[in-house]
Amino acid sequence: MPAEKTKVPDETAVRVALWRALHVQADAAPHVVEDEIGLRLVAPGEDWRRRPDMAGDGMSGFRAGVVARARFVEDLVSERCAAGVGQYVILGAGLDTFVQRRPEFAGRLRVFEIDQPATQEWKRRRLSELGHGSPKWLHWVPVDFETGEVWWDRLIENGFDPDRPAVLACAGVTMYLSEEAVHDTLRQAARAAAGSTLAMTFVLPTAFDEPEDPAAHAAAGRPKPGPRVHFRSYFTPDAIQGLARKAGFRETRYVSTEEITARYFAGRADDFRPAAGEPFMLAHT
Repeated sequence: MPAEKTKVPDETAVRVALWRALHVQADAAPHVVEDEIGLRLVAPGEDWRRRPDMAGDGMSGFRAGVVARARFVEDLVSERCAAGVGQYVILGAGLDTFVQRRPEFAGRLRVFEIDQPATQEWKRRRLSELGHGSPKWLHWVPVDFETGEVWWDRLIENGFDPDRPAVLACAGVTMYLSEEAVHDTLRQAARAAAGSTLAMTFVLPTAFDEPEDPAAHAAAGRPKPGPRVHFRSYFTPDAIQGLARKAGFRETRYVSTEEITARYFAGRADDFRPAAGEPFMLAHT
């Protein structure tokens, strides 16, 4: 991967970090998530808001989706931590800043960030340079996915207790994987102890379809489709839930983009809301 060669995070991780900061700086309050630490990690220069993927309204739906999925996962972590779950695993962590932004979880939660070794090396260096360091409740789990490393084994080697329940998050990842790789991720995640929860986003096959009646679609308060892009995998809700049950999960639930929109964007005076098509699946062991 480019990250391995250049010792910097890949462009997808950078874009997500910048979108989260742009939400704070450009979108009206209330903010779904407040996160400018990723911006400081990247240090993109003063003209970063002029980037094609930042300027204008063309990507606002994707930006809203990014902050919505972050908030949804963090609300889930808060809920499960209050119920006594003490482990949180972030698959494909990128420039996630949960540990830096939520110090109130120290002592109650152990966080495990799984990502490519070079990305983690860069991130750890930048956190240190910014004075954040690496607290004891954060565990780094470098995994070279391209060599076929089994992330579950690396997780345990880095202090994860497989006999205790956990929250596992896989957000903004599946669209870059083959269907078999998604199934393998589900099989490994399903090894988590009883009482664990996986929150996984996926892209619908209809994600970029224009509605037959755009005016009626908008009047109903439904999210807009996003600009057409090309990903490796798409799933219907039934298909992704079927894969999860086949992998060993006891129970699954589909969380639509409409449900996410109603939860975090209701009552906004602007048109800021997620583009349709990247919902969640919750799977329980």
